Order: sequence, then C-alpha cells, then structure tokens
Amino acid sequence: MARVLQFSLFLTVVLSFTALVHLYLVRRLARDPGLPARARRVVTVVIVLLGVSLPLAMLLGRVLPFGSLRLLQQPAYVWMGTMCLLAAALLLTDLGRALLWLGERVGARLGRRLPPFPSRAQSVGVRRAAALVALLVGLGGTAYGVVHAVGGPVVVRIEVPLPGLPARLDGLRLVQLSDLHVGGGLGGARLARIVAQVQARQPDLIAITGDLVDGAPEQLLPELEPLRRLQAPLGVYFVTGNHEYYSGVERWIPEFERLGLRVLRNEAVALPPDAPGFTLLGIDDSHARSLATGHGADLHGALAGATPGLPQVLLTHQPAAALQAAQHGVGLVLAGHTHGGQLWPFTLFVRLQQPFLAGLYTLGDTRLWVSQGTGWWGPPLRLGTDSELTEIVLRAR
Repeated sequence: MARVLQFSLFLTVVLSFTALVHLYLVRRLARDPGLPARARRVVTVVIVLLGVSLPLAMLLGRVLPFGSLRLLQQPAYVWMGTMCLLAAALLLTDLGRALLWLGERVGARLGRRLPPFPSRAQSVGVRRAAALVALLVGLGGTAYGVVHAVGGPVVVRIEVPLPGLPARLDGLRLVQLSDLHVGGGLGGARLARIVAQVQARQPDLIAITGDLVDGAPEQLLPELEPLRRLQAPLGVYFVTGNHEYYSGVERWIPEFERLGLRVLRNEAVALPPDAPGFTLLGIDDSHARSLATGHGADLHGALAGATPGLPQVLLTHQPAAALQAAQHGVGLVLAGHTHGGQLWPFTLFVRLQQPFLAGLYTLGDTRLWVSQGTGWWGPPLRLGTDSELTEIVLRAR
C-alpha cells in the first residue's frame, strides 16, 4: 500500500508539472508569436500530443515488455528533456523582458530616459524571436545531450586514502557503478558494453550503489544477463536504491543474487576473506522503510557486524547517509542517487535538495564519493554532467 501511495503521489506531481509546462509552451510557442490560425492549431496539437505521451509512457511502462517499452518511452523521454530546455530558455527571455519593463518604469520615476519597452507591434516580433531562440536552444541542447549521454560512460579514476588500511592492500582497486536504471532506456546491449569496460579495469572489487533497475523482473531479467560476466577477486556487491523499491524489491533481491551480486542489507563483510584488512558495509536505501516491510537503512546494524579495528568502506545509495557515517568514523562512503543533476537546469534544483551533488567530499575523517551515475533516468540526456564509472584506488596512508 505504501508503494502505491508513493507512486500515486509521484504521478500526481509529474502530471501537474507536465500540464503546467505544456500550457506555458502552448502560450509561448503557439499563441504569443502571432502565428496564422492554422499554424497555431498545428503547434498546439503537437505540443498537447507530446505532453500526453509522457504520462502514457510512465503508466504503460509498468505492463509492456522491454522491447515495446523502449519504442514508446524513448521518444517521450527525449521530449521530456527538450520540454525542460525549451521552458528554461523561454523563461529566461521572459525574465529579460520583465527586466526591460521594470527598467523603463524605474527610469521614468527617476527622470532618466532609458530605451523604451517594445510597443505592441514590436512585442510580437520580440516574442517570435524569443520562440525561435528557445527552439534552437531546446533542439540543439537535446541533440548534444543525447549524444553525450549515449557516448558514455567515462572512466573517472581517483585515489583515496583509507586510514588504517594495511600496506599490503595499498593500491586496491574498486570500481563503482551506480544508477544504471536498466529498463528506463538502458538495455542489455549497452549494459554488456559497460560490463566490458568494468572488466577491462581488472578491479579487485566491484560495487553497485543502487537504482540498477526500473521495472519488474519479468520485463527486465533478459536485459540483465550481462551482469553474470562481472568478476572480481573480492566479489561484486550491491545495495538497494529507491527505484528497486518502486520495482518490487522482494522479487528482485533473489534475482540479483542469482546473477552473481552479493546484496548487502545492513551488513558487514570483512575483506579479503582469508586475511581481512578492511570492512565493507552496505545499507538499504534511505527511503526503504516507508516502501517495504522489513526494509530500511540501519547503519548501526551494519556496524554491529564489523570487525573491530579494521577501516570501513560504506556502500549506500543516497549520499546523505554520509553524515551519520562520519559520526561513526567510517573511512570512505560511496554513493550515487543524484546523477550529478544530470540535465541543466535540474542541476540547480538538485543542489538545493541534496547536501552532496557529485564528486569527492571530506567530512572530518570521512571521505565521501558521489557518483554522477552510470546511466540516466528519464531523458536520455546529459548536459553539464557525465555518465561515469569510477575506479577508486585505496591508499594506505
């Protein structure tokens, strides 16, 4: 029931936002530029149909097989990105016009002559120019963003000191994947290429920090087969993200295990097994408690199973968990969830909602690495961010 309520609330917010943005686009692209009646009707119908495609793709995404799902969702999600860029560009032009109007009024009160605000006839020309600029920005940004997203992921290599790590483990290499969102656009062929990239790094350990899937097992299991090829001497580990809970986590966890992933649910594992030099911790997603019975992030429970005296590496989906981890002296936290904002202008809003956006942070004696995500969610676009897989080299100093 909690999952249904969460999804209903999410869908309501998305539908409301989508409707408002499309009403704004109809006003600014169909009515304001003074188009002929027929052209105005055509532009309006096109915008409305594109708007309807978004909730339709989300709803049918719960029932369609993966192949049909991609044919429906990808055009709709590309439009989602274009829609946001168009709206942002038009809002900026509106802001510019508002500042000109305000400047004229303030200048008149101060007795200063400023360039006059455009007349009614001139204003139509200005609105047409603004609409054209917005279209160029939206379509150009979309084209660049799609190419940039599907061309990844890039390999980001960082070195992180882990105090207390034995000298014999200095240089241990860990590869992190996060936010692949298989089913939300990323399928088996692309996943196979990512797996090949990971294996080419020959990591000692592989960590997947949540949001691996977007859909039910019966839809996506064939697309996840490449995961069987992930191999590392110290193992392949996984922690849940919020999208696992939207997709039916109880059914997914056994499937992940069958695919060769060790799912850590508020657990600790001493590594290497024969001569432990550090403890790997893994906790449930921070929102899990409200989405599934018996689930929920429990760092205290994970720490209770840790080997005393060993440094600790925590896998978590949401980076805010690092605040609690720092209070307990965890040496390194690996997280994802934010996508680095994924797409401008969302990067601006994510910074307001998340304490950590992307990259390496220091919280006292704790280091936090926030991945920008290996895939994407929604629009298959990347503007101002990269799809990435991270190679983390642990240093004993």
